[in-house]
Amino acid sequence: MRILVTGGAGFIASHVADGFIAEGHEVAVLDNLSTGFRENVPEMAVFFEVDIRDAQAVDRVVSAFRPDVIDHHAAQMDVRKSLLDPVFDAQSNIVGSINVISSAHKHGVKKLIYISTGGAVYGEPSNLPVSEQHPIHPECAYGISKHTVEHYLELYRLLYGFRYTVLRYPNVFGPRQNPHGEAGVIAIFAGVLLEGRTPTIYGDGEQLRDYVYVSDVVRANILALEAGDGEIMNIGSGAGTSVNTLFKELAQLADFRDPANYAPPRTGEIQAIYLDAARAASILGWKTEVRLADGLRKTWDWCRAVREKTLASA
Repeated sequence: MRILVTGGAGFIASHVADGFIAEGHEVAVLDNLSTGFRENVPEMAVFFEVDIRDAQAVDRVVSAFRPDVIDHHAAQMDVRKSLLDPVFDAQSNIVGSINVISSAHKHGVKKLIYISTGGAVYGEPSNLPVSEQHPIHPECAYGISKHTVEHYLELYRLLYGFRYTVLRYPNVFGPRQNPHGEAGVIAIFAGVLLEGRTPTIYGDGEQLRDYVYVSDVVRANILALEAGDGEIMNIGSGAGTSVNTLFKELAQLADFRDPANYAPPRTGEIQAIYLDAARAASILGWKTEVRLADGLRKTWDWCRAVREKTLASA
């Protein structure tokens, strides 16, 4: 199968591209390298440096590569940036996604896997864990823009029989995570601790999030190649973990004994959310396999190895 992965120079999508290649698929990556890194792109993947906001450039890539499936990760994904510049957020996440969907339809792409967000579309939930039936009440521009694209996909299905699967991600973590992006708290804490500094926790640290290791979401994308047509599915562990707990776990790995610093909470952040993934279990046969503690250790080991390599080459 020929698969085009948008955003494939980024943290999550580069792992997904690796997973597709390991399964024997032919992969191309489309990325503008604004937040991704060229070194993340798999050696066996064809690379196109393109911004999804450029409709003609996207169309040239799809026409040239002729993918069977597009796995669409490319997005503006910083909640705070979406609040400061909602126009840019909409141009990237809504207009850019329409460009990808339109080109996929035009060139006969068989299916599109769209990466949405389970952490931002629901707003502050009325019950936990959150299922797909929960009302949509996003409290940031990012959540609005990601959800809007779900409607365009359903429209294309109704009008043209377009095949798609939507995966609503939790907070994904693991090697290659950019500590400057949304949901990068684990990478941020690891980086700060490796420098011997004290991490800062915003708010009281009791905010709950759903953390899933990157290899588990890779598996969800692989399963969605053949299943889940027309479905919107949460990908999550069904359990919430506090920021204070993350700090405690990483501090133990770092043998760091000082308390964290605390600062006022950030605007637009939800207090507690974690996802019910029963639909993904039923339709895809998916569930998490990597325990949080194991994922944290793998991530810590990777961050430490990168820092040691950087110091050695300095």
